[in-house]
Amino acid sequence: MEAPLESPKAAKLVKPRASAPTVRSVSGTTSSVKKRADGVTSAESNVSRSSSMKPTSTANAGSVQRRSSTGTAGKQQENGRSAVANKASPSLSDGPKKSRAVSVPTVSSRPSLEKRTSLLSERTKVDSVKKPAVKASPTSTLRKVPSLTESSNGTSASASSRRMVSNVSLNSPRSSSVTSSATKKFGSQTSSVDKGSSVLSRRKSSTATSRDSRFMMLPQVDLKASDELRLDSRGHRVRSLKQLRLTPKLEFVYLRDNLLSSLEGIEILNGVKVLDLSFNDFKLPEFEPLENCKVLQQLYLAGNQITSLASLPEFPNLEFLSVAQNRLKSLCMASQPRLQVLAASRNKISTLRGFPHLPSLENLRVEENPLLEMPHLEAASILLVGPTLKKFNDQDLNPSEAEIAQQYPAHTAICIRGGWEFSSPELAADSTFSFLLEQWKNKLPQDCIVKTAYVDQPFEEDPCHCHFSFTNLSSEGNIVLKYQWFLGGKTPTDFVPIPEELSEVYWPKREDVGRCLKVECTPLLNDAEFLPIFAVSLPVCPGTGCPKVINLTVSGELVEGNVLKGVPEIAWCGGTPGKGVASWLRRTWNGNAVIDGAEGMEYQLTIDDINSSLVFMYTPVTEEGVKGEPQCTMTDFVKAGTPSVSNVHIIGDIVEDITIKGNGKYFGGKEGLSKFQWFREKENGEFLLVLSNSIEYTVTKEDVGSHLKFVYTPVNLEGLFNCPCLCHIVGEAREGSKVSVTATVTGGTEGSSRVQWFKSSSSELPYDHEIEALCTSKISKTFRVPLGAVGYYIVAKFTPVAPDGEIGAPAYAISNNVVETLPPGLNFLIVTGEFSEDQMLTASYGYIGGYEGKSLYSWYLHEAEDDEGSPLTEASGLLQYHIKKEDIGKFVSFKCIPIRNDGIAGEPGVFIGKDRVTPGSPTLLSLELNGDAIEGATMVANRRYWGGEEGDTLFRWVLTSCDGTWMEIEGATSSSYSLKCDDIGFYVAVSCVPVRSDGVHGSLVLTEAIGPINPGPPACRSLELAGSMLEGGRLTYHAEYTGGVKGNCIQEWFRLYEGGSKDKLIANECLDLTLADVDCRIEVTFTPVREDGLQGSPKSVSSDIILPGEPKGTSLVLPECFEDNEVSPVKTYFGGQQGTVKYTWFRATEKLENLESDLVASSSEVVGETLVYKPSLDDVGFYLILSWVPTRCDGKTGDTLMAITDNPVMAAFPSALDVSLKQTSSDLYNGVCIYYGGYEGSSLHKWYRESSDGTRICIDGADSSTYEVTDADYSCCLLFGYTPIRSDGVIGEEKISGPSDIIFPEQLQFETLSFKGNQVERETLTVVEQIPSNETQEHIWHNYKKEIKYQWFASNESGADLSFEPLATECSRSYRVQFEDIGRCLKCECFVIDVFGRSSESVSAVTSPILPGIPKIEKLEIEGRGFHTNLYAVRGTYSGGREGKSKIQWLRSMVGSPDLISIPGENGRMYEANVDDVGYRLVAIYTPVREDGVEGRPVSASTEPIAVEPEIYKEVKQKLDDGSVKFEVLCDKDRTPKKAQVMGHLERRILEANRKRIKVVKAGSKTSFPTTEARGTYTPPFHVELYRNDQHRFKIVVDGDNEVDLMVQTRHMRDLVILVIRGFAQKFNSTSLNSLLRIEA
Repeated sequence: MEAPLESPKAAKLVKPRASAPTVRSVSGTTSSVKKRADGVTSAESNVSRSSSMKPTSTANAGSVQRRSSTGTAGKQQENGRSAVANKASPSLSDGPKKSRAVSVPTVSSRPSLEKRTSLLSERTKVDSVKKPAVKASPTSTLRKVPSLTESSNGTSASASSRRMVSNVSLNSPRSSSVTSSATKKFGSQTSSVDKGSSVLSRRKSSTATSRDSRFMMLPQVDLKASDELRLDSRGHRVRSLKQLRLTPKLEFVYLRDNLLSSLEGIEILNGVKVLDLSFNDFKLPEFEPLENCKVLQQLYLAGNQITSLASLPEFPNLEFLSVAQNRLKSLCMASQPRLQVLAASRNKISTLRGFPHLPSLENLRVEENPLLEMPHLEAASILLVGPTLKKFNDQDLNPSEAEIAQQYPAHTAICIRGGWEFSSPELAADSTFSFLLEQWKNKLPQDCIVKTAYVDQPFEEDPCHCHFSFTNLSSEGNIVLKYQWFLGGKTPTDFVPIPEELSEVYWPKREDVGRCLKVECTPLLNDAEFLPIFAVSLPVCPGTGCPKVINLTVSGELVEGNVLKGVPEIAWCGGTPGKGVASWLRRTWNGNAVIDGAEGMEYQLTIDDINSSLVFMYTPVTEEGVKGEPQCTMTDFVKAGTPSVSNVHIIGDIVEDITIKGNGKYFGGKEGLSKFQWFREKENGEFLLVLSNSIEYTVTKEDVGSHLKFVYTPVNLEGLFNCPCLCHIVGEAREGSKVSVTATVTGGTEGSSRVQWFKSSSSELPYDHEIEALCTSKISKTFRVPLGAVGYYIVAKFTPVAPDGEIGAPAYAISNNVVETLPPGLNFLIVTGEFSEDQMLTASYGYIGGYEGKSLYSWYLHEAEDDEGSPLTEASGLLQYHIKKEDIGKFVSFKCIPIRNDGIAGEPGVFIGKDRVTPGSPTLLSLELNGDAIEGATMVANRRYWGGEEGDTLFRWVLTSCDGTWMEIEGATSSSYSLKCDDIGFYVAVSCVPVRSDGVHGSLVLTEAIGPINPGPPACRSLELAGSMLEGGRLTYHAEYTGGVKGNCIQEWFRLYEGGSKDKLIANECLDLTLADVDCRIEVTFTPVREDGLQGSPKSVSSDIILPGEPKGTSLVLPECFEDNEVSPVKTYFGGQQGTVKYTWFRATEKLENLESDLVASSSEVVGETLVYKPSLDDVGFYLILSWVPTRCDGKTGDTLMAITDNPVMAAFPSALDVSLKQTSSDLYNGVCIYYGGYEGSSLHKWYRESSDGTRICIDGADSSTYEVTDADYSCCLLFGYTPIRSDGVIGEEKISGPSDIIFPEQLQFETLSFKGNQVERETLTVVEQIPSNETQEHIWHNYKKEIKYQWFASNESGADLSFEPLATECSRSYRVQFEDIGRCLKCECFVIDVFGRSSESVSAVTSPILPGIPKIEKLEIEGRGFHTNLYAVRGTYSGGREGKSKIQWLRSMVGSPDLISIPGENGRMYEANVDDVGYRLVAIYTPVREDGVEGRPVSASTEPIAVEPEIYKEVKQKLDDGSVKFEVLCDKDRTPKKAQVMGHLERRILEANRKRIKVVKAGSKTSFPTTEARGTYTPPFHVELYRNDQHRFKIVVDGDNEVDLMVQTRHMRDLVILVIRGFAQKFNSTSLNSLLRIEA
């Protein structure tokens, strides 16, 4: 993209920075630097390039402005690549790897240029606010900022420009000319650019001004790609793609700035990645040829005239799409799955309807579209695109808009795409639901309204409910709802049905997180399925990880011995399903009890659970160990099992006199009084009861040789028992026969026992699961064998029941043989229905004999009962027959031949009706009334008769009024009726009584009333004119109307001229003929109008030619007459066209009663002979008479008519003309005016004063025509008022002149101007003004002075001819002389402003050259951090001429002591502290000295006490706390003081110190022992000295004869040693070092 720069001159004025601004890559823009609104930044970042490429900026300025996308200048923009292009294009992806910072060389500038630069920056900022689109200067070159991919070898700008020109020539028909021109240092490039100048005039969209770089987003040509992969044909006026050599290998195709209007031929580019079609002539949306470009990544269509993107195909790899500056009205197009940037600025987009699905979109740009007027457009875009959107209109998303987007319902995006008008979030819920209801209203059943339709917020693995409710206004059936769930994307799009999810609840899975859900609800009403409606959810949220129980049930029968199973329904909510914790509790009347060992999901009921309810408790637990809330469910009471006994046996030896015992295992609750019985077998096989109610039995003599039987009948506490019985089946096992069961019940009296019948395929007594039930259990012991039992054995289950309800054990019996079938036959045959016309007969029969096959059915008609009859073929094979009219009087029969499924036929059965078929009752099946309910139309009653032959059917026509009353129309008895005029407004109906041919009457039928009956079309049958055809006559017309009740008919009158033209006249039923009608014809047009407003066809008739009347004057009236007012008499003429008329005006002194011509002529004076007369002053007081002779145009005259005024001529009302005022002197004005209106009397004069706010005040005492100005008139205007008064005292209206100029006093003046004060540096000069001594000036100065303005000036140089420059900030009366003013002259100009805002002439005064002041230093201070290792500097403000060699002395001051200790040799502005300064304040004394040697007063400044550097302080404190330390130091072997120390002359020493003494020890060697070179206590004169010129040396002085000179490696070590030694010796110091170090003693 192009970044406009300032002109080269302007660029030189900018003060550059040391380095270029950091280049930022902004997604969605094609500029690598974010251009600011002001042009200064652009100039700053391009100073070096603007100076190095001057030939391009001068010779090609116009060409670059014309076209920024092609040609030489266009290549320059390749240096600034788009961030989007770098991202999308493979060839540009290497750019960032070679990126480096771009530096700008330093350019010298003056302070004045900096001021001008700041002014330019401020002016540019203001202009940028006014102009949203940045345009390039006509003299500037559009140029890109340096690219991040610029080579690092630093090639010159001119060389890169030549390389750019050569690259343009690739694949170009003009490559030779462009290449040759490139060798001329860009000087001759104007010719190549001028060749495209016609394109500029042809298409304004190609200009740089129309291609705003913020919106176009044009691609950069990839210069790294080879010629086989790249085609660059920009600006070659290509009209068709066939002119180009397109190959499938091309990947980068640039066809910008051509004349292409069709994509035909682009199909061959199946490998293209970047396609630039910007600024062509594409209009129609025909993008189908692009379907073959499957690998396309960037598509540029900006600057065309495209109106729609509907045909744009889906590109699987498209990442960038630019359609800016087109004529798009919407963004409706196919889905683009990988599109990241969509640039659609500068279009006509006004709606979001049909917005595509763009799941990867990150940057959306729609600037300069009508769509921007939509409120919260950014929020709507977030809803449509989804969470991938990062930028909107090249700006980061507004957090407030993102919050607003979250307030909209989940289905908002669907509604927006459907055309919903976007509204505020407060109204969105109701508005979108109403929008959906409008779309659903035609899908739902009639009278069915949707009340609710929404989905709960879904969470992972948590049930999500949908809510749909309907209101059925009609009571026909109930609405049944079907559901289907769908899974979509991150936005409510691309929904896919979820298999088998058809319920009201859906459990979102882990893979559903972040995706939207949709559920379709299909209503069913009366088995009719309607179109579905839907609801959409927000994206699925991740689960909390804490499981919860949704439903908890217990399965199993609550009977003792059964197994119960707990069935929990768990929502894992994102956690991993684990094994929950289960437990069972037994609930009784006195509380709950935990069942030991019952901790599984299953539990077997025991006898302890009877009459108790169980509680199943379950706590879900995930594999991560997260426990949910425990839930429990409670069962009903547990019942005891049916009492039973097993393993019944006899214990003991079966020997005479031995007691044996019966035993068995009981089950079924708590055992009650079970029954025990002993039987002995008889010889016939039967058993005899020998003992009851005992489990023991003693074998007797009678038992010897017989079998004994022990019977155990279990009985629980509730009395339920189980006793055995013997039963067998009685009856023949044959189909349809009856069988019964007989049983012998033992163990009590039989009550209402129950029997159930089964069938079995085996003759053995089966188990319950091996038999199939034939009927339910019942009391009846008989049973008819059904067909289903054929081929099976019959089994009877007999359940004995005692009278008290006790139930015994069931017994079974089985038939001896299988059930046999019967031969096919009919056990009954009947025909139901009425044997009458149009009735339906239905045959039914009972079939026996196995399974029925295809039995034969046939119907017959009989003339007599005993004839064979004729078959009815249309009813053959049917069980129903519909009696027809032809069957009347005959017999109907039905014949059935039974046939078994194996084909064996049985005996046929025949049924014949007893009576003949009778005709039906005469009935009208339909009765319709046809015809139009219009007057004169014929209504016809169409009927469908049924019921034998029709006779004379009766008709009656009736009329019904609006209130429901009806009346019969006399004489209307036929099937048709013609509507009459009297029927208008009524409803017509017809009643019909059907009559059969034998005279039988049917029921009366009345049709619905039709109407109301409308009148017929209005019409005019005849039209005639009547009346006199003479001027003044009256014409009327006679019209005959038909067509209902006559309404307000329309009559129109026209005047017909001889030439055929006509004028419409305004008249009603009559027309009075006037002069305009003479010699014309009159035409009347009559339009019939019915009462209801319906109009018929108009009819016209015209008259003969209208003749004129006799000439005469009908009236003549003279109005009131006034002086100088024209008198226009009011007269009326009649009698054709008026000709030349004679008028005569007379003036009479008296009012004449008799206006005869002779009398008037003799007593009056003729004053005029025209129709209009203007009375003069001479006519005032006289009467005026007018004589009029009416004359027709043909010369015929009528009688003379005369009129006289009622009153004499009145004088004119007094008035003033041309009222004005004139200034005769500076303070004297004169009023002037002209009087009119009779003779002037004593007119009045007034003067007014008008202020600036329009307030007008009459000046008291000013009543003459002249006026003298006073002080009150200043700043006001004067007005002159004149009130005319006639001689008879009549007062006219006051007239006021225009205002005079604003009146001001004499201007203020100065006499002289002088200075007060010494004209020396730092002194204050004050201006003293002297005013003139005359009275006027003194008065004006005293009363009207407002303020005095001052301006000080300084001369540039001293001498005779002085030139002064203003001092911008010095505008007061006083001025403090500055250092810069020394040797220069000062001048002060001043002028005075009065209270009226006027300024006087300026006066000035000039000083002599300014002398320097006494040297002085102010604001003296010492800068430094406060530690002993820091550097300190003295700072102050000097004044008093030019400073010379001022004196500075550094001193130390003890805290709390006024004494100062001089530091020798320290007299500079800087001072480096050392350990000697610890605890002291540093003092600097500054003596200012002027360059001529004059000294000023010395000034001092001091620091806070110097502290030890923190790191050294820590070490010193630690060593002092230890109490004894050793340091390794160096000592010079040669003690000559003048000899420089050399490292080779130094020897190692050990410095030992403690709280009492110090010593220096020379270390021992192999040949010597350690020796002490210095030793002593800290008693004075002990001290440690420093060497200021050497930071490594120090001297320890024990006494006058014992001292040692030592060295250490660093200053840090030196300071540490000295501070530790002084710390040990602190008791001998005046100042405690511990206190300085803040160490507790």
